[in-house]
Amino acid sequence: MASKSAAGLEKYVRERVPPMLTDQYQFTMAYTYWKSGRHQDEAVFELFFRENPFGGEFSLFSGLTDCLLFLKNFKYTEQDVAFLKSVLPSTMEEGFFRYLLTMDASGVSVCSFPEGSVVFDRVPLMEVNGPLAVVQLLETSLLCLVNYASLVSSNAARLRLAAGPKKRMLEMGLRRAQGPDGGLSASRYSYIGGFDMTSNMLAGQLFGIPVSGTMAHSYITSFSSLEEVRHRTLAPALGEGPALDLVSLSQAWLPRVCSLLQVTHSEVNQGELAAFISYALAFPRNFLVLLDSYSVMRSGVLNFCAVALALCQLHYQPIGVRLDSGDLCGQSVELRQIFLSCSSRFQVAELQSLLIVGSNNISEKSLLEMNGRENEIDVVGVGTHLVTCPLQPSLGCVYKLVQVNGAPRMKLTEDSGKSTLPGRKAVYRLYSQDGHAFLDLLSLREEPVPAEGIAVQCRVLGGWEEETVTAARVERIHQQCFTQGQISQTLPSTADIRTRVQAALSTLHPGQRRLQQPERYKVAVSEKLYCLLRDLKNSLKN
Repeated sequence: MASKSAAGLEKYVRERVPPMLTDQYQFTMAYTYWKSGRHQDEAVFELFFRENPFGGEFSLFSGLTDCLLFLKNFKYTEQDVAFLKSVLPSTMEEGFFRYLLTMDASGVSVCSFPEGSVVFDRVPLMEVNGPLAVVQLLETSLLCLVNYASLVSSNAARLRLAAGPKKRMLEMGLRRAQGPDGGLSASRYSYIGGFDMTSNMLAGQLFGIPVSGTMAHSYITSFSSLEEVRHRTLAPALGEGPALDLVSLSQAWLPRVCSLLQVTHSEVNQGELAAFISYALAFPRNFLVLLDSYSVMRSGVLNFCAVALALCQLHYQPIGVRLDSGDLCGQSVELRQIFLSCSSRFQVAELQSLLIVGSNNISEKSLLEMNGRENEIDVVGVGTHLVTCPLQPSLGCVYKLVQVNGAPRMKLTEDSGKSTLPGRKAVYRLYSQDGHAFLDLLSLREEPVPAEGIAVQCRVLGGWEEETVTAARVERIHQQCFTQGQISQTLPSTADIRTRVQAALSTLHPGQRRLQQPERYKVAVSEKLYCLLRDLKNSLKN
């Protein structure tokens, strides 16, 4: 990450995620630890989720960079403590507030999956180790930073898989997002998940994401006649010859286009033509317009072709069109044929490479349907169904205590799905001969690393059935990323994380990447961890 970009991101995180972005009960628990003299006990928490999102078989781990920057700057101010005194119970002793003013993350260490990894349910994404009171106070903030980031990047990855590798993907959900911060997060993590660009200018400025956009219907409907085009001339692209009247050139092309497409010239909306000409005059090298303000086939495409041909006459390359309503697939096929017919009839090769952009409440379902039909859409714009994650509004990450002063801890509850796995763990990913990951294995830290080519006995989470597995390759996943108050690894750029996502997804078996009825990816525990779980559970019941 370039130093300027890194500094900007750190400032962004520091300002939007101060230590006070947490729940009140974190302070009451921390006070009780302090009051009982346990605040310096060494504690280990794990952050994980219980079910894969969207009915799929994987998630993406996102938000780690923000977590590390948050930890680096973790410090309560005098103003923070003054507010806490005003709202917390008056019986809390002054010494606790003095303790808060000395608190930082210098005693905290974190190991985790690399950001952009493919991750699975019940596998610890992060392990946070440090003084009990401190790591307790980190809970809400870390969950806030990981939950939505991982959810929306996973949603973006699914939409990318649904669209296929060839289509370019535009995130355009800022106006539908859950507030400014939700909009920024959605733009950033959609890009990480596989989108190519965003309409969000601030996300482009802060995170270096490519930005793109054209116009809204209001721009087109603001014009009613060609008289509203007040600056009419455009110089040729190559600089040869005088500037020419683009209005006249477009008007000359329009009847020829109408004749070719067998549309009556009088049906074409003159206000739309004026809007297209004005836009071409302003952006002759970026001419991409919205076609469906009136009628795509009886006005929009004719006006576009007339102006595009006029631009070509001046040696500019038009970019393309956007469709925002109706049958996007069917219209795109018709448009491509029209562009090719115009290119052939008028001997203008530039019309053969025009882009067709589709946007109209695009969802995972509509992308799958689109791929099942003939279409000529090159770029897909997705908004609401990307940034709001309507199929699942939360990933449901949790942050659970697994060890205190070297002794394992677990949550035992009537709901077996909410029980936790005790002790500090190592996480290994096992790969088959064909290079695909087939199992994540959790074992206790002190256990030896599983050997490649050697059978390992384990218990699969869920039914606890015994299984013997042999890996062609074993990867230890967790990496130390925060030690003694400092980030202990080079922070990747947003683009670097995006690249890691695509590489990680390629390690999954195609059946596990499948969006509907995917094959199950197994997560298992070692026999030693299973025995610890069983023995601790029995002791807690007695």
